[in-house]
Amino acid sequence: MSASKSATPPVPAKILLVDDNALGLKARKTVLEELGYKISLASCGDDALESFGKQKFDLVVTDYKMPRMNGIELIVQLRKKSPTLPIILISGYVDALGLSEQNTNADAVIQKSANEVAHLVRAVARLLRPKAARKPAQGEGGVAKRKTAP
Repeated sequence: MSASKSATPPVPAKILLVDDNALGLKARKTVLEELGYKISLASCGDDALESFGKQKFDLVVTDYKMPRMNGIELIVQLRKKSPTLPIILISGYVDALGLSEQNTNADAVIQKSANEVAHLVRAVARLLRPKAARKPAQGEGGVAKRKTAP
């Protein structure tokens, strides 16, 4: 195997995980760090906004149901600061509340389930690819690309 002399290792993407459930944060952090991502944690929307104000993130993954500020409210605030930031919303209430990319302004919405980790890994990889290389998420089973209005 020969490597290009000008090739440098890619800089790990910086991901902000937001959830008031410490176990959920730890599990997602472990999986994403094993894949080489640099992870920061926030236990609520206010902490996430504070972290976001201090450093740049390549992607945010947020839970929906949190005290004081839910995931959709956090997404609204993040979009004001960075309209093109890739955001994933995770919730156990996707079906019950009819959460979708269109009504949450997230780039992907994932149902908490036994398949959550696989869906999260695929969505993160897809959203961090350069825009020209992204493909629609049809058939990802629980993850769909946000559609924008014409």
